[in-house]
Amino acid sequence: MARHARRLRRAERAGQRPRGGGTGPGPSAAGTPNATRADRRLFRESRAGRDQLALAGVLGAAMAAVIVAQAALLGHVIAAAAFRHATLATLSGSLLALAAVVAARALLAGGFETSGRIGATRVMSELRGRLAEQLLVRSPVAREGERTGELTAAAVQGVDSLEAYFAGYLPSLVLAAGVPVAVLAWVVPLDLAAAAILALTIPLLVGFMILVGRGAQARSRSRWQALTLLSGHFLDVVRGLETLRAHRRETAQVQTIEAVGERYRAETMGTLRIAFLSALVLELCAMLGTALVAATIGIQLDGGHLTLQAGLTVLLLAPELYAPLRAVGQQFHASTDGMAAAERIFAVIDEAPALVAASPARGANRTPDPAREPIRFEGVSLRYPARDTLALHELDLMLEPGRLTALRGPSGAGKSTVAALVMRLIDPTAGTISCGGIDLRELRPDAWRARIAWVPQRARLFSGTIAANIALIDPAAERPRIAAAASAAGLDELLATLPDGLGTPVGDGGRGLSAGQAQRVALARAFLAEASLIVLDEPTAHLDRETATSVAQAIERLTRGRTTLLIAHDGSLAARADRVVTLGETAAAHETRDAGIAVAA
Repeated sequence: MARHARRLRRAERAGQRPRGGGTGPGPSAAGTPNATRADRRLFRESRAGRDQLALAGVLGAAMAAVIVAQAALLGHVIAAAAFRHATLATLSGSLLALAAVVAARALLAGGFETSGRIGATRVMSELRGRLAEQLLVRSPVAREGERTGELTAAAVQGVDSLEAYFAGYLPSLVLAAGVPVAVLAWVVPLDLAAAAILALTIPLLVGFMILVGRGAQARSRSRWQALTLLSGHFLDVVRGLETLRAHRRETAQVQTIEAVGERYRAETMGTLRIAFLSALVLELCAMLGTALVAATIGIQLDGGHLTLQAGLTVLLLAPELYAPLRAVGQQFHASTDGMAAAERIFAVIDEAPALVAASPARGANRTPDPAREPIRFEGVSLRYPARDTLALHELDLMLEPGRLTALRGPSGAGKSTVAALVMRLIDPTAGTISCGGIDLRELRPDAWRARIAWVPQRARLFSGTIAANIALIDPAAERPRIAAAASAAGLDELLATLPDGLGTPVGDGGRGLSAGQAQRVALARAFLAEASLIVLDEPTAHLDRETATSVAQAIERLTRGRTTLLIAHDGSLAARADRVVTLGETAAAHETRDAGIAVAA
């Protein structure tokens, strides 16, 4: 709770002092320097974004031409019909041309929105794919200090907000750059005075947009921080609901969520106030500009210095000049969440990967078999990015093929870190880990992990059948193999009580399994894998004595004849190991049984 209170204070400070200087929603910028960098990067690194921008440019040029043509034709038809008493037959050609131009404008507007939504969908998919690759492939270890709720909000709701950017803000920005130029180019020969007024009011309008945009960007960022804070805290509360109830802290957490929710409400209302102010300023400037142009045209018409057709054309074009500029300001507010999320996702993508790319050096053509060749840790040290101290320091260790090695030690000694290193979920900061003399960093992670089966402390069951959960490690496995793995893991008694057996739904929306039953499903996955290296991370830590004994027997069947790393607090489980290694508080290893394991300095 104190941690979230600190986050709330940081969010409040961030709302009072926005990071970086804003440039507002003008035609040349999307907000703060960070937002501008994210804006540019979306197009630099996304082909879908570049293609969509190119298409928007083409459609924008066509739209500008159509807008001018529509105003010119409409002015001609009105002047001819009202004052030259032209007949319908005489104006038929002009009316058909006007109808064609109106239809073309409607089609171009639809094309703008459709292309924007298609481009947004592609960019959103690409951005989420890169984020997933960073989290699951390049840095698959748990992210210490990461606010999961914040990252989830950015990857889901935030990325969805990019649709407003690509389908709304970007087309408006393109039109705001093209339409005023086309309008002024047409108006200058017709009425120089009106063109001067329009040209002078454009910078004024853009200046107001920038001023309002500075505040809008800061408030939008503060709102986004409040939303991610709320998401992160709510996720933590849901995960720790049982603990909170056990310690009678439900009411306190309700109060914290109310405080964070109130912060989000206040930031949202502040953002809306600025959006309404922006709309008021833009509409007022556009109205005054149009009024000045109308007055100028009226004076010139009265003095006979301007034809009616030219005056009508200029008067019709004046609102068209301001419309895309107003739209930029309006769409800017809808797109800020997406740009804030893009900045957050790019920050994660730019983090140094936990795994180095496979080297084309020796070993690249074959993957060693840990069932036949030893795994050696030589001077291995590791520091997690979020920590100041080493998780492991110059660790020397050997896992002999076909034998079960138990790793013991106090919490924080680095046992789970050793398991992550063996599975190549992270690479060491210093030292080497090798199998058969080949550095694991020279191997493709997926090829090495194909030889490994992992059983965690708490088995995770996904929504689906028991068979699908067992076959998670090998989706192509046939039912007889799945049934044999389930039987080897001791699931026969449970399956006999279920009417659908292996077809019984479990996970979210399905049948709930006890901790022991879920752990047997995890063991069945390992049996199905037929891996040569088994990694067991305290598999009986949360089980009662009777269930732990039964699971231990299944583990003994699983590990027989296979190279196994067992992380165990349970002394009875460790007693089944061929050798036991203890990690001290300094992450140095010393052997407590069965000489032959290299020890740390």
